[in-house]
Amino acid sequence: MHDLDLTSLRLFVAACDHRNIARAGEQEHIGASAISKRLAQLEQQVHASLFERHRRGVVPTAAGEILLEHARAMLATADRVARDMAAYRHGVKGQVRVLASVSSITEALPDDIAAFLQMPAHAQIRVDIEERTSSELVRALRDGLAPLGVCWDAADLEGLQSRLYRHDELSVAVHPDHPLAKLKACELAQTLEYDHVGLPANTAVHTMLARAAAIIGKPIYYRAVVSTFDASLRCVQAGLGLAVMPKEIVEGSGQTKRVRVVRLKDGWAKRRFAVCYRNYEQLSPAARLLVDHLSPRRRGSA
Repeated sequence: MHDLDLTSLRLFVAACDHRNIARAGEQEHIGASAISKRLAQLEQQVHASLFERHRRGVVPTAAGEILLEHARAMLATADRVARDMAAYRHGVKGQVRVLASVSSITEALPDDIAAFLQMPAHAQIRVDIEERTSSELVRALRDGLAPLGVCWDAADLEGLQSRLYRHDELSVAVHPDHPLAKLKACELAQTLEYDHVGLPANTAVHTMLARAAAIIGKPIYYRAVVSTFDASLRCVQAGLGLAVMPKEIVEGSGQTKRVRVVRLKDGWAKRRFAVCYRNYEQLSPAARLLVDHLSPRRRGSA
């Protein structure tokens, strides 16, 4: 097989995304006939049919789906190479890409990374943070698409190395007029009588709550599903339901007068976060410095 060129792979991904060669051409500013020729050459290179062609568009074949996964990874790597080299030309001597869960980003991670970058020894290091769900984050680290991740340590970290980062405590945020607002602490079972405000199903918090509710034997009724903890708080303030979320986020929001915080007594409510990676020794010098900085023994008590 001849070397695959990135342009053909980019056109292939565009055709898969749009399910239409003409629309892929519009996105990539190239004629449909030129894309068709490129795709036909790509099929010859890989010795497989990559599309089922229909009157209204195209659909990847089984072989096409396999190539699509690899093509996305190759293009992501090429884009990172271009960004890293551009950063190096502008004087950045180290660049670290960190994938992080929404909880870690909403809590302390940005401040901890800012403190790292403010150190004179790290003046020529750049750190980029991207939000991911825990499952997406772990998959990306295993596939080599990013060097570092920060997530809840209950995620499936098999095959990865990790260090303790910080901890937090889940609580129940309720409207001041909510029946549970009078309590200082409660169990999840007591909240299941009321409407909840939750995060999407692929987030760690949603998965954990679903598992805990299943053990109790009762469902969680979601009146609203939003993408951020900030949006959850706004829904709680509007009286749409209660939200299970980190106590640290509620207290740091400055909304404690408009929202009551009820401690969760369940043991799983105390969570630990980890910095994870494939192999510490294979990380870049800049990435190793960041891992060491985020470790509690270097940063101080979490």
